[in-house]
Amino acid sequence: MTSDIRNPFDAPIPGQSLTDTPGNNKWEHPPQYTNAKEASEHIWDILHEPSKLEQILLLLKSGVSIEALTKGLLFSGFSEGKWTPDLAVVLAEIVFNQIMAIGMKAKVEDMRVMIGDHTNTLFKRDLADFTVKKDREKNIKKIKEDVEEVIEQPKMGLMAEGA
Repeated sequence: MTSDIRNPFDAPIPGQSLTDTPGNNKWEHPPQYTNAKEASEHIWDILHEPSKLEQILLLLKSGVSIEALTKGLLFSGFSEGKWTPDLAVVLAEIVFNQIMAIGMKAKVEDMRVMIGDHTNTLFKRDLADFTVKKDREKNIKKIKEDVEEVIEQPKMGLMAEGA
């Protein structure tokens, strides 16, 4: 039986990170890439290595979202000292589109786009709601026009004025 109780004394001492030798981590050094074009070309080359390409396609087919793959790839690049967090933000859309292009070229069916939507049903539901709302508004407008047309028609019959 495991316990979720944590020992409060089994933690770093406050300020301990300030006493560590600077430069122990890769992200504490200048990044390898500072230009978005060069970094995106580097990522494109990595994504097209046969083993990486196979992994990407397997993950996409198994339901991992493009957003999750993008975030993971950009974070690992930062932790390896490839780029800064700022450059990772700039690269996010580029890498997202690169991964999506790979999935589309491989004709991966039902690719998940975002992390929070497990089946893209949220997008489909929003699209359906929008379509229904649009059709409903069009139908209401048509009904109002028909009602106005009926009201504006001159009255006919034996008891009508001017008969």
